[in-house]
Amino acid sequence: MKAIVQDRYGPPETLALAEVAAPTPAPDEVLVRVQAASLNAYDWHAMRGDPRLARLSMGRTRPRARIRGRDFAGRVEAVGAKVRQVRPGDAVFGDLGDANGAFAEYVCVPETSTAAMPASLTPQQAAALPLAGVTALMGLRDVGRVQPGHRVLVNGASGGVGTLAVQLGKALGATVTGVCSTRNVDLVRSLGADHVVDYRQDDFAHGTDRHDVVFDLVGNRPLSELRRALTPTGTLVLSGGGVYDGGRVLGPVWLIARGRLLAPLVRQRIVTLAATPSRPHLHALRGYVDAGHLTPVIDRTYPLHEVPVALRYLEGEHARAKVVITI
Repeated sequence: MKAIVQDRYGPPETLALAEVAAPTPAPDEVLVRVQAASLNAYDWHAMRGDPRLARLSMGRTRPRARIRGRDFAGRVEAVGAKVRQVRPGDAVFGDLGDANGAFAEYVCVPETSTAAMPASLTPQQAAALPLAGVTALMGLRDVGRVQPGHRVLVNGASGGVGTLAVQLGKALGATVTGVCSTRNVDLVRSLGADHVVDYRQDDFAHGTDRHDVVFDLVGNRPLSELRRALTPTGTLVLSGGGVYDGGRVLGPVWLIARGRLLAPLVRQRIVTLAATPSRPHLHALRGYVDAGHLTPVIDRTYPLHEVPVALRYLEGEHARAKVVITI
């Protein structure tokens, strides 16, 4: 089968299309013919081994997972002997987590990391949901504890997670403010945001509005400024993926680490978020899609052999919403 492989950390040029052996499912796994896969900030961090501290788990000198990519959507080709809820021919989507392997024609994935694809979505749209959708759902519903009537601010509202977080915030009954650049104001407003802040024109941290939840998806503002946008007992959720910073040891993890140190000392809740693959969360996302509350937004699609081009585009901060690979 064809797959995008990587044998050393580095820029997109270290990725290559190669012919590799097709995987065979273990007893608790399903074999999926991949129709689409999506890109996340995680993918370029894993590609570059950035921040360097993460290499302790990803592989110290080279990537432990040779095939890149984690979000996928496709059709089940075969199932392991212990699989009970998935059958060949089923349309599924899911998240491989740190195992990676989605930028390929076939992938083996644990049954528990898949869910039935929403019937109203194309494979490309479904592939855009897993990691970004679970991050948005966990950040607002589970960690942020958003309730009807809450005021929520999403910093990075036009990104892959942000476009879904705006929609989920509205579905949860909140008044949502999205922060984005000038060119993305109309997009964020079209997703249902009650207020949109153009960060090139205004600074949400120095305004007079206070929010019950601030969901930070960028990691480019000091904790003091993010907290200034909160009510005295509000919740700050830190999930900023950041951008490539030349291989610093901690990268955006530094802001999260500082948040954890400060959290016990202040009245405001400061919580950090690292989304993980979960079938219940995937089912919940499908429910929001089926109810008409959630629709993934796709910026561009690329064929499999252009994954390096797609990552270069995503990494350069030009992308709006999701970038998807069709296979």
